[in-house]
Amino acid sequence: MKTGCSIRRLVEKALDIKKLTPEIENEINSELTQMGYISDVDYEALELLMAEMDAGRIQLVPSVGWLS
Repeated sequence: MKTGCSIRRLVEKALDIKKLTPEIENEINSELTQMGYISDVDYEALELLMAEMDAGRIQLVPSVGWLS
């Protein structure tokens, strides 16, 4: 079974590039589905991502082509 670190790393990736792409979102959803639960670490990471999006510091983009 995988640890929650993979979701945290995906959130860190979104925070680093200041964008939430459909690819990152799909990977997060896939990890959550495979694990069947959310760890405290993952929950906190996802809360931070949502707070950053609400504050306008992270953009939701339609595809990875918008990274440039």
